[in-house]
Amino acid sequence: MYRFLLTPRWWGINVFAVLAIPFCIFMGSWQLGRFEDRVATHQQQEDRSDRAKTAAARPVESLLPVDKITSGRQASARGHYDTGHQLLVPSRTLKDHHGERQGFYVLNLLRTDHGKALPVVRGWLPGDAGSKADTAKVPAPPKGEVTVTGALQASENQGTDGVQAGGGLPQGQLGMISAASLVNIVPYEVYDAWITLTDAQAPLHAVPPAAAEGSGLDLKAFQNLGYTGEWFVFAGFVVFMWFRLFRRESEAAKDAALGLLPEAGVGAGAGAEAGAASVTSAAPVAGSAPVTGSASVTGVAASAGVEAEAAAGAGDGVEA
Repeated sequence: MYRFLLTPRWWGINVFAVLAIPFCIFMGSWQLGRFEDRVATHQQQEDRSDRAKTAAARPVESLLPVDKITSGRQASARGHYDTGHQLLVPSRTLKDHHGERQGFYVLNLLRTDHGKALPVVRGWLPGDAGSKADTAKVPAPPKGEVTVTGALQASENQGTDGVQAGGGLPQGQLGMISAASLVNIVPYEVYDAWITLTDAQAPLHAVPPAAAEGSGLDLKAFQNLGYTGEWFVFAGFVVFMWFRLFRRESEAAKDAALGLLPEAGVGAGAGAEAGAASVTSAAPVAGSAPVTGSASVTGVAASAGVEAEAAAGAGDGVEA
């Protein structure tokens, strides 16, 4: 009954199912593992951020390069501000007790004793970076040698929220906080990192540090969770289709064994009879209404019989 499983067609179906089901389960498990790793990393990052708020600040050089561990750590640097290159970073959102508000960062470059400059976000102000009324509220940076302390952040990229990588900004504005963006603005080397001050000078608001890239429960994390469900659904669909095809083939085999399937000869004979009947019905007698089926055959035969009897009667009269 199940001899159809040995046909080449079913060999292909079985091989496909045997390979597809474990592959889908493996990919679903891998995507689930990726999601769990992101959840664990997010928890670790939150724990590190809590410890970093109370930890003693370390020199910025000892925390470079910035990674998931050093991001958000308290860093310190000593030097003097370059007052000739104060920059505004437009279209930046800050969340506070008033909700989300649109504004801009105030960024200055700290010339350190090591020769490189450290980008320092002194704070955030609400308003438009292109408005003279709003920019007039920006306080001047401190003069002379200062020591700054703030949360260490990695250089921004095109995927960072609020970044304007397209260019075309007015002079004195910066779309992305990174060494690559500053290299053409200032005539000295810049650290590939920046800090946001813990204590902002009034009326500036301190900018909270952002989580390290790839460590939070962002859209990518939930994409991994969605892909997990998709791969497991694919595995279940392969199993469902295999059983559906198997059931259909087995039922057809049972019907053939019991002789319930129509034979080819009977079907051909029935088709021939139907064709003959249609041809007969398609030839009506001239001058009369069309007739169909066997009635037309009977009528023609009766007409032929009447004509034969009339001819015989006429012959008998001539002989008499």
